[in-house]
Amino acid sequence: MTRKVYLMAAVALVVSLLAACAPKTVTVTVEVPVERTVEVERTVEVPVEVPAQTLVLSSEMFAPPAEQEFFINEILKPFEEETGITVNFQVIKGEDMFDRVTVQQQTGHVTTDLVLVFNGRFSWWTDAGYVMPLDEVVNEWTDRTILPAFDRNAVVDGTRYFVPISADVYLTIANNKALDYLPEGASIDSLTYEQYADWAVAIAEGEGEGKVCVTGVPQKMWIYQFGSSALSYGLNPAGQPEPAFPNVNSEPSAAAWAIWAKIGAANGFMPTVLNVDNCVDPLMREEAWLSVTHNARVGQVYASAEAQYTVGPAPAGPAGIGTIAGAHGIGIVKGTQNYDAAVQLLEYLTRPEIQVKINKGTGGFIPVVAEALDYLGEDPTDEIIRKALLVLQNGVTSYLPISDFQDWGAVKKVFDDVFQEMVLNGDGTVDQALLDDAQARLDALRVEQ
Repeated sequence: MTRKVYLMAAVALVVSLLAACAPKTVTVTVEVPVERTVEVERTVEVPVEVPAQTLVLSSEMFAPPAEQEFFINEILKPFEEETGITVNFQVIKGEDMFDRVTVQQQTGHVTTDLVLVFNGRFSWWTDAGYVMPLDEVVNEWTDRTILPAFDRNAVVDGTRYFVPISADVYLTIANNKALDYLPEGASIDSLTYEQYADWAVAIAEGEGEGKVCVTGVPQKMWIYQFGSSALSYGLNPAGQPEPAFPNVNSEPSAAAWAIWAKIGAANGFMPTVLNVDNCVDPLMREEAWLSVTHNARVGQVYASAEAQYTVGPAPAGPAGIGTIAGAHGIGIVKGTQNYDAAVQLLEYLTRPEIQVKINKGTGGFIPVVAEALDYLGEDPTDEIIRKALLVLQNGVTSYLPISDFQDWGAVKKVFDDVFQEMVLNGDGTVDQALLDDAQARLDALRVEQ
């Protein structure tokens, strides 16, 4: 009994001691840094490549490969580098271009932005309503003056639809050998048609053969060479009241025919004139000494040997210096999706310095901005352009009303036939009955209004 009590007491003592030595539990709050992912929104600019804007320029000008190459590489490429705008330049016949844009207008899918059109066809585009007004655009240009010679069909009812970028007129060129026969008191810089005829006759008499060049091959340039002389005698330019170019039998036309008939009766034309389709080669070979012809062709001859030739304006008549004046102009196509870029190209092409570069580089045509004179130098092409600009500014000019006739080639042939029958094979007089018959043929070719 006593041992049990002692044993239990010992056990109780051990338990008590162990309990006294047991550790206490303490609760402690500790902040421990923990990494976690947090989504944050922010704007980051990332460069994105935007396709370059492309303009489609359809043209019936610059068809010769050399002209086309120059226009693309020397004119359009710098524009592309300056603006970042690409130009898809397409050369296409005038009729085909008009038909293509007609389809685009009818379907509402316009892919042509600008058209470069011969001025004889401006009315096709304005009558159809395919080109946009340009007055607001042009009025913003304060550093250039567009010559008004082509406003008769570039401007309709006071609104401009085309801006010309290149032109041509007719000039006189003479081999210096012909100067010995120049009539007393006459100057090539102020020549009249009467003096021109006397000069041609004197050369034929002195040399034993004619030296005047015109294009005798049918359907070439004779209509324009004759037309320039008729304008000098008072024929109205195309688009004005009748009689207007082209005309065969009016009083001004008859007076012009008399000049050419006088030269023909004296055998003043070069013997092979009916084989001539361009006066450049005969003049350079010295088979011809005298011609009134297209300024670009004059430029070719003059540049080949400038010391050998003298150049002046076309001869004058009672009405002044007449000249057929062709031009090409740009219009912006209605419905284009690239209007602002098209305006940029139009502004660029009409800068005076670019005008000179275009027209010198593509064959010696004429700038149509008056300030271009300030950018001309002293080389032969510059001299031709300078003289041609004076004719364009001061002459009686007419465009070619091609759209007024069913077949312009047939119109040309009317004048070719009169030249051969009355000028080359006539007696030096004007056959009015023959002219009246020719006029009837011409009138039959007119498009009914």
